[in-house]
Amino acid sequence: MEYKKLGESDIYVSPLCLGTMTWGTQNNYAESNDLMNFAYENGINFIDTAEQYPAPSTKEKYGISEKIIGEWINEKKIRNKIIIATKMSGPGVPWIRNGDLQYSKNKINDAVEGSLRRLKTEYIDLYQLHWPERLSDQFGINRQINLKDNFNNFEDILNTFEILIKEGKIRCLGLSNENFEGLTEYFKIIRRNNFSKIVSMQNRFNLIYRNYDNNFFNLCKDNNISILGYSPLAFGMLTGKYINNYPDKSRLKLFPNYFNRYSGKESKNAVLKYSKLSKSMELPLIKLSLPFCLNQSFLTSAIIGSTNVLQLKEIIEATNIKLNKEIIDKIDKIHAENKDPTREKEFNNLIYLKNGLILILKGDFINFIKKFIKFLKKIIR
Repeated sequence: MEYKKLGESDIYVSPLCLGTMTWGTQNNYAESNDLMNFAYENGINFIDTAEQYPAPSTKEKYGISEKIIGEWINEKKIRNKIIIATKMSGPGVPWIRNGDLQYSKNKINDAVEGSLRRLKTEYIDLYQLHWPERLSDQFGINRQINLKDNFNNFEDILNTFEILIKEGKIRCLGLSNENFEGLTEYFKIIRRNNFSKIVSMQNRFNLIYRNYDNNFFNLCKDNNISILGYSPLAFGMLTGKYINNYPDKSRLKLFPNYFNRYSGKESKNAVLKYSKLSKSMELPLIKLSLPFCLNQSFLTSAIIGSTNVLQLKEIIEATNIKLNKEIIDKIDKIHAENKDPTREKEFNNLIYLKNGLILILKGDFINFIKKFIKFLKKIIR
């Protein structure tokens, strides 16, 4: 595999990153070990996890995925050969530090120490904030929590992580599920205080979901931010195995209300069109959908999930496929027919209207206008 540099760090990662959100629920310890062994033997040196995994997160099981990784790495004695990325949960998960605002100095330190302990390591290569600590379209935070006026204090967050980097507990900082506005604010404070740079941005990216404009990608490119794309196969929808039904042990069958963002009518129609295209090329759908992501010049690594070695083998084989311009043009034509097929499962008109009303009552007309324009764009799309 061709390893790529992670931002401006001295870390090099494989183009595939092994995701771990099924470890502890769909996969037991032995099965998870088999997946890590196979990935490592085939050149994957990058593992992504989170303190709240497995998903769906529960009070009884959160943290198990990190523990499984820690046991495996220590048993294999290959810590210096594996790049570990983990994530600190934002607000809204009640069994993790009471679920309220998270990104304070004490809670960041508690989260890092907890992950270090479960991973049985002295350092974390890439530590990420799982989602913004503010109302954001990028990720569905629990909107019932009481967000204070001073939430998301970017400067305090970065200052805390600067100390952790100097202490050697984390090597570098990344973000996840962030948007253009949040990134811009982080960069301003980093420059003003000469803080260590953010090296990566982990957002979802696949054939169905490509809701990022050029400003977002250019901002990452200009600041040498590596983009890590999660859900490149859209919870398995883009493998074609869910076109007719959901297998009994699949996550969509086990947790239909949690993994449903690609299960709407428009998403299924898009999958059918891409499936028809892949058949015309005499390729399995996975060998169209995954290479599409890996062929993007801005993508450093795609985070893939698998519940068995046969699936992982098929995923790794798909990395060798190169898509020519003719195929890309056909893909883009399908995308142009419906650029936002996941909208019906993710866009809640009532939430937008409620938040707009709150802004009006607070006298925050500028942000209301911004939100109203965004609302209109979504309606038009």
